[in-house]
Amino acid sequence: MNFKSFNFHPKVAAGVEAAAYKTPTPIQVQAIPPILENRDVMGLAQTGTGKTAAFVLPILNRLIEKRSAGVRALIMAPTRELAEQIHQAIESLGRKTHLRSATVYGGVSINPQIQKLKRADIVVACPGRLLDHIGRRTIDLSRLEVLVVDEADMMFDMGFFPDIRRILKHLPAKRQTLLFSATMPAEIHRLAEDILRNPTTVQVGVTAPADTVRHALYPVAQHLKTALLLKLLRETTFESVLVFTRTKHRAKSLGRKLEAAGYRSASLQGNLSQGRRQAAMDGFRDGTYQILVATDIAARGIDVTQVSHVINYDIPSTPDAYIHRIGRTGRATRSGEAFTLVTGEDRDMVRAINKTIGAPIERRTLPDFDYDVAPAPKQKNGAPRPGGRQTQKGKPAPAQNKRARKGAFAWPGAGGRKSAGRRGMQPA
Repeated sequence: MNFKSFNFHPKVAAGVEAAAYKTPTPIQVQAIPPILENRDVMGLAQTGTGKTAAFVLPILNRLIEKRSAGVRALIMAPTRELAEQIHQAIESLGRKTHLRSATVYGGVSINPQIQKLKRADIVVACPGRLLDHIGRRTIDLSRLEVLVVDEADMMFDMGFFPDIRRILKHLPAKRQTLLFSATMPAEIHRLAEDILRNPTTVQVGVTAPADTVRHALYPVAQHLKTALLLKLLRETTFESVLVFTRTKHRAKSLGRKLEAAGYRSASLQGNLSQGRRQAAMDGFRDGTYQILVATDIAARGIDVTQVSHVINYDIPSTPDAYIHRIGRTGRATRSGEAFTLVTGEDRDMVRAINKTIGAPIERRTLPDFDYDVAPAPKQKNGAPRPGGRQTQKGKPAPAQNKRARKGAFAWPGAGGRKSAGRRGMQPA
């Protein structure tokens, strides 16, 4: 099957050809026909499956068939990065249509957005800033024909559902609605029931990671994670590495430590200005940065095909989040590796991830890494004392070290074998 079978308008087909799209992905094969028939669609698909084109192409086809003024399609996305990514896809695929797209998100001046909204056919928006425009009456959604809610599960995680429901009150009841999510928890199911009318459901690659990705767990005490990460990077040949942390502060701190260690590194987290976030993304895409340290929310919009390794500095909070994270590598038939640093407290999540994958993930240790270093003792004000390898009396604490090591390694039923790690190689 090829894209010609969809019978797109010649100007949309020209955009497909210019973008060098040849064979549609499974989500495109399933989703494009019902969207072209003006059906509501519930799509279950991860980032990287081609779902953006699955809704962008039918929208372009619909809008070019009958030109009229005003905003006719609204695409809601959870992050600025994803909004920009969708906008770029619209500009690329719709280059021959002369349809105009505008992005709407916070962190930048609102005035240029107001000017672009006056001429936009398609708006790609984050909910918070979109509500600002609605409140200011700088956007007219009365002519809207198509609504897309993308990454609905991340929208829920970020607390956007109340904003989305407020936005829905300003949209025409008669419209086509498309909802895409990687998972279907109860909250997403309720939203789908509220906004979709007799939808067609399409599902692709949600419950399991790509078979092009190899997985490994690296047990380690919490205070030794950074040291193990640095050694792991020194002994791994990589093209580019995406490192996930649980918090914005940790992403920022770890990015600085990797940079101090000599790596071309940047961090991507919510406290950065839009300009700095875009610079980090662009630098990671073009190879300026070897390593990008990011939180889950900031990384949702990352679509970089050459990521060779994903490293979970902190284990994700759910098995689905694990699938999301490692889905950033092993893309477009390329092979990739996913490493996860785990502590004794992570044993339950390890079991859950193993169950989702359907097999125990291999556990590895590095034979020449010192796992017996004790955590730095605390001063009275809570700060670590200099020389944290010793106790307050200046003597090693072997008993404590053994307990820490046991806590990091002992997981009843976690399964998987240990290996001696990888051959010592320098970063590419």
